[in-house]
Amino acid sequence: MTKLRLQKIIANAGICSRRKAELLLAQERVTINGETAKIGDKADPDLDHILVDECPVVNRFEPKLILLNKPLGVVSTCSDPYGRATILELLPSNLRKGMHPVGRLDFNSRGAMLITNQGKLTLQLTHPRYSHNKTYSVLVMGVPSEATLNKWRRGVLLDSKMTLRASVKLLSSEKNQSLLKIIIREGRNRQIRRMAQKLGHPVIDLQRTAIGSIQLNGLREGDWRRIKLSELKLIECSSR
Repeated sequence: MTKLRLQKIIANAGICSRRKAELLLAQERVTINGETAKIGDKADPDLDHILVDECPVVNRFEPKLILLNKPLGVVSTCSDPYGRATILELLPSNLRKGMHPVGRLDFNSRGAMLITNQGKLTLQLTHPRYSHNKTYSVLVMGVPSEATLNKWRRGVLLDSKMTLRASVKLLSSEKNQSLLKIIIREGRNRQIRRMAQKLGHPVIDLQRTAIGSIQLNGLREGDWRRIKLSELKLIECSSR
């Protein structure tokens, strides 16, 4: 069961803004399962009976899941205080309401990102216990030795904690640069870049090519496509 703050549920239903929803709560105009709600209360919109002024709150958003190929120079957040382009701005305006990115790619990375309006789905795709594979094509400086690649596969100490075992394959190398295919099952902040730096092979370019078995498959940078919720069965846990 995924519980959300009531003001978010009310805003997601299109009734009013979150700020106005807080006012409704303060005025005791919201109930959960027959009990008067207050600011700070949470509920599950799929299970709890929520009323505003005795009218049911219904989440009017149809479930949506979108795969987008994020370009460089775009932040993977809903808004940005510095005025930089956000990932939601790459979607048509009529698709943006209630949507949020699932996880992140940093400003200087590109590739596959999922965007949804379902909080429960976001939890299933990002919580460490689900261990979903994420596949990257990574161009690094230099030519890593087999010993270095093995260190990377076994795990690297970051923030006093070892990373999980990873699949790291050298695809090609030329002009003192190497292209690697990397599959990891966790998503620490700038993890691949930090691992590469620590092993002496800084990242030149990083592209996420797949999340589980959902792949870019030729989707151009900046473009997107809808994913049916039934396709989620393709997102498989790693069995390495």
